[in-house]
Parts: sequence; structure tokens; C-alpha cells
Amino acid sequence: MDVPELLRRAAGRVPVGATGEAGTTVADATEYLDHDEWEVALDILVELGDAYASESAYWDLLAEAARLLWLSRTERWCHWRRAEVARGLIRVDLQLVEPGVLGARRTPIPGEGHSRPLWDIGDVTAAGHPDLYVARIWVESQPDLLPGGRGVVRLAPLSPQRWQRLSAGYVITMHEQKPVAGIATVIETVFPVIKGHDGG
Repeated sequence: MDVPELLRRAAGRVPVGATGEAGTTVADATEYLDHDEWEVALDILVELGDAYASESAYWDLLAEAARLLWLSRTERWCHWRRAEVARGLIRVDLQLVEPGVLGARRTPIPGEGHSRPLWDIGDVTAAGHPDLYVARIWVESQPDLLPGGRGVVRLAPLSPQRWQRLSAGYVITMHEQKPVAGIATVIETVFPVIKGHDGG
């Protein structure tokens, strides 16, 4: 499939009433497609993916369109969003400890999901020590998070089922050594519904 067909197929999956954060709709995306403004249409469709319960196939279409347009960050974002459909969404407000403090980062956290620190979400081992879990970080609205900085990030745990008790307001800590490297307050969690437990 070429880019216009990929984007039209994605647009066909968006409910008519869905509205993006900037007030855009699928009609706007279609209008830009009609004028061969593919990148603008893609941006609108990516934004609309957060306005309804999008599925994996939607993000596959957008990721492939982004790949063909050589938009590598957008492609990676679409793959990230596709994975969130399966594992769930975890957004936190992360405050990194100040540089110079023991355990602090001395380099920025890359924004595109490359960093894999450990997290203390409140579990303990049989010996009574914190049971830390790995989760990748995607930094929202900025290319990276500077040492001592603060920002909203999304987390991709390697064991998402262990995180499903988290809800807004829950406080967790980030670790790259034993000392705390950052403190995060959960803003939003959306976990996939596990089917089959009620007979449905």
C-alpha cells in the first residue's frame, strides 16, 4: 500500500465523533489527504488515536505510513502506542533528583523509549527488600528529560501485569543505582480488559 491508502484506511477506523486535542476530526485528516498533505494528515490521525479506543491495526497503518514518509520519530511513536494497546497506558509526572545528589543522572534521559531504569512500585522480595521492575521511558512533549528536570513521561514495563494496581496519585521511585534517581506521581493508567474471566 502507498501512503494515501494507508492513511485512508486508518481514517476509516476513526469514529466520526472523535475529536483531537486541537479540535481536529477525521474530516480534517481526509481534507488534507485530498490535497496531498500527507504529513499533516498523519499528524492529525496520530492525535486522533488518543481520542478513541484505537486498536493495534490502526497504529500499524500509521507506523507504516510514517516509515514510508521517513518520519522516524513518528514511526517509533506509533509502535509505542501500538504496544500500549496491548500492555496498557501508564503516564507519570517524573521529577529527577538534582545533579550532584547520590544516584542522580548526569546525562539527559532520551525521549524515545531507549532508557530502561528500575522502578520501585511498592513490592518487596521475600527478604523484605524493594522488588524493582524495569520499565522503558518515553518523554512527552520534549526530545529528552534533562538531569534534575521534570516532565510527563510514559512507562512501558517489562512485566505490565505487576503494575495494574497503580492508579492516579500513586507515587513510585526510579532507580539506576541503589539511591533514588527520580520520584514519579502517577497521572493516568489505562489497562486492557482481560477477557474470559466472566465467561464472556
